[in-house]
Amino acid sequence: MSRVLVVLFLIIASFKAEAQINEVGIFVGGSNYIGDVGPTDYIAPKDLALGFLYKYNRSPRHSYRASFTYAKISSNDADSDMSARKQRGYSFDNTVKELSLGLEFNFFDFNLHETDFQLTPYVYGGLSYFWYDEQYINNGRTYDNGNSSALSIPMTVGIKTNVLPNFVIGFEVGARYTFSDNLDGSYPEDDTYQNLRFGNLESDDWYVFTGFTLTYTFGEKPCYCPN
Repeated sequence: MSRVLVVLFLIIASFKAEAQINEVGIFVGGSNYIGDVGPTDYIAPKDLALGFLYKYNRSPRHSYRASFTYAKISSNDADSDMSARKQRGYSFDNTVKELSLGLEFNFFDFNLHETDFQLTPYVYGGLSYFWYDEQYINNGRTYDNGNSSALSIPMTVGIKTNVLPNFVIGFEVGARYTFSDNLDGSYPEDDTYQNLRFGNLESDDWYVFTGFTLTYTFGEKPCYCPN
């Protein structure tokens, strides 16, 4: 995790604070997973998710965003509406550590130097890289089998407002389509456990972050104009 924080620091330091508005803050919320174990509800935060984020506001409409999020994910067939999964009785627990970079777009102008009340929906997209525990399930028990990593595509929608001078609060839901099918132990990469693979082997897993962001803004007023 320390290496990830160093990378984030270098990204932040690469922008000149006196030339634009910056935001730095936290994300607090919940996480859930969609895959081959348990229920398939898309927005159902049940495990804790915490993160740090930084934004470089290039204009009142868009900003470059970097974040690091740590989350627990888990699921249990006993909570599924599918009778076949209930009878199978699998479950798992895992962790996700995600570094995400991308672009946030505001639907309305959101000028951080304006003190009047502002409110805007926004969307965020980009590319994420995440780490997780490689797992497999044998005779109903879940086993760890080392660490692994993969890419994911974040698709986030949210709404934010300026609650106090220099503070912005937001609420967002961010789904991640992953390039992994083994967050739940259903597709172990090790060929030794190939016979233990199950579920839809053609569909990769998802995880979702739902929660609040609180950021502090700093930096001198930029010139929002073309060069």
